[in-house]
Amino acid sequence: MKLQRHGVVLAIAAAGALLLSACGSDPTTAGSAGASSANSPAVDCSGKKNLNAEGSSAQKNAMDVFAQAYQAKCAGSNIAYNPTGSGAGVKQFTAGLVDFGGSDSALKESETAAAAARCQNNPAWNLPMVFGPIAVGYKLNGITDLTLNGETTAKIFSGQIKSWNDPAVAALNPGKTLPATPINVVFRSDDSGTTDNFQQYLTAASKGAWTKGAGKKFVGGVGSGAQGSAGVGQAIGATEGSIGYVELSFAQDNKLSMAKIDNGSGAVELNDQTVGKAIEAAKVKGQGNDLALDLNSVYGTTEAGAYPLILATYEIVCSKGYDADTAKAVKAFLTTAATDGQANLSQYGYAPLPAEFQQKLLTAVQAIA
Repeated sequence: MKLQRHGVVLAIAAAGALLLSACGSDPTTAGSAGASSANSPAVDCSGKKNLNAEGSSAQKNAMDVFAQAYQAKCAGSNIAYNPTGSGAGVKQFTAGLVDFGGSDSALKESETAAAAARCQNNPAWNLPMVFGPIAVGYKLNGITDLTLNGETTAKIFSGQIKSWNDPAVAALNPGKTLPATPINVVFRSDDSGTTDNFQQYLTAASKGAWTKGAGKKFVGGVGSGAQGSAGVGQAIGATEGSIGYVELSFAQDNKLSMAKIDNGSGAVELNDQTVGKAIEAAKVKGQGNDLALDLNSVYGTTEAGAYPLILATYEIVCSKGYDADTAKAVKAFLTTAATDGQANLSQYGYAPLPAEFQQKLLTAVQAIA
């Protein structure tokens, strides 16, 4: 996921300066409640001007998009996001060194006490703001329309299915002549939240074919590793017969074909609508405005038209316990992220929030005190 933002930020700054000179009393740029629209509720821009956050690198490009929208909504307000990884983001948040943390997973039970202490003995909430679909990308000459399911994918990534014309793959693709080309599995060689989510999907969706467990290290025992999402995408694209798991934007960058997934209700391609349907099907396991998700409810879904292979990243925030200026700024930023900030996410490989889920988030954000 690549975002060239410097020119855009400069353009926003210039536009903001022109707007201020032309309309010096504009309420949004003046630092009070911003104008609302059908898709963008009023935003109070009167909080502190500089927010700090840290954590998940998977959402870094989305945070850049959100920052641009925030600067446009609240002129003179900024956020610095440091993509040091989920673990560091949680640690920095619980230590009170950043205003909120970014994480590829909700707070663990062992982390909730420290988070509550940081929030002046109030609960911290997990707000899933960024969703990134994971593509099963492949390169196979003459085959650009391929369907897999959880079971066949698990067998491919554990070495049980070794060639593209295996009967199990052929059964999911009637009428297609699949080559006898050996399958070359490509996986992330470094620890990765993408790997963890992919292996959780295989565990939930494979009907017992995947018995190796999950975790950030690939445990399939087959194939060749590549460093980072960029390395995986390049490796798949460089070798005929290859297949791997990678975030959508890297599959697009390397012009990979992307498998449809049959979750039991027919083949589903990866697009905003099918990912949105999966997000809507996600069950919340948190209480009240803590929106921690049970992603197994997505990975194992049989909902027609839902693409189940997604990664969710959270903003870890205090429900209460911020000083007034910080609370206003956190709410302003997250409200903008959940509304205006969603408009351009697709072009960077993320999935915009579906309306019903967006409303759940906005309800939680507005309850921050």
